[in-house]
Amino acid sequence: MNPFKFLTSKTFIKHILYAFGIITAMLILTFLILKIYTHHGQALSVPDFTGLTIEEVQLKAKKNKMRIEISDSIFNNNRPKGTVIEQNPIAGFKVKKNRRIFLIVNASNPEKVKMPNIVGVSHRQAEAVLKNYGLEIGRLIHVPDIAVNNVLKQKYNGGEIEEGTLIPKGSKIDLVLGMGLSDQKTQVPDLDHYTLEKAKNRILRSALNLGAIIYDESILDRTDSSEAQVWRQYPSFKENKLIRLGSTVDLWLTVDSARLYPETNMQLTDTLAINE
Repeated sequence: MNPFKFLTSKTFIKHILYAFGIITAMLILTFLILKIYTHHGQALSVPDFTGLTIEEVQLKAKKNKMRIEISDSIFNNNRPKGTVIEQNPIAGFKVKKNRRIFLIVNASNPEKVKMPNIVGVSHRQAEAVLKNYGLEIGRLIHVPDIAVNNVLKQKYNGGEIEEGTLIPKGSKIDLVLGMGLSDQKTQVPDLDHYTLEKAKNRILRSALNLGAIIYDESILDRTDSSEAQVWRQYPSFKENKLIRLGSTVDLWLTVDSARLYPETNMQLTDTLAINE
């Protein structure tokens, strides 16, 4: 039989069409099965579990057809005990039904650490040692002593604390420091545009104490407060301006660019006025 005639015959073409039809049908069926199996397009929005207790989380997770798992537990004295601090995936993220949501919970009781001995070391050394133990510097109390800026006493909750005493991790330790035998002073730090945490560290390194913290009306939530920057301080910064060791520094914070960058906003206003 002539091969060319066979390839162009109705019988051959009919078989090719049959085969093509069967393959197409199988592909469509396969895609349908996969769509049903994977619940294609049926994504659920992850609810916000932060701030909820474990009991509340379990009810909410069940209602939203999701599973929860506590991946870690930390202690934060500024958040309610036994509540969710963080979650993964975050709220609003699209997931499939029965997805596992990992949570970090605020522990009911803080971890205990042993108080180190920092008497006799410098202020900066004491800060580093306390940080390694998960502790923080509280207030700085300066008294007349020949050992300038050296730790004379370590105090906790108003009383002296002995080395090895178990205290909650994250506790604040007050330091009694020497300020020399005369009226020792230190330079006022320039804290302009510092975040609160950065400003706090700079104040402590200057042997001063953090005073009042004033947030303006631009601060609306926790995110704003963490991103806020210093736009005013008292005492104000000036070259060679000195204040007594242990003095307090008050801070005003904002996220308002008009207060943070008054000169830029003034120039912009002048430019707009000229263009008009």
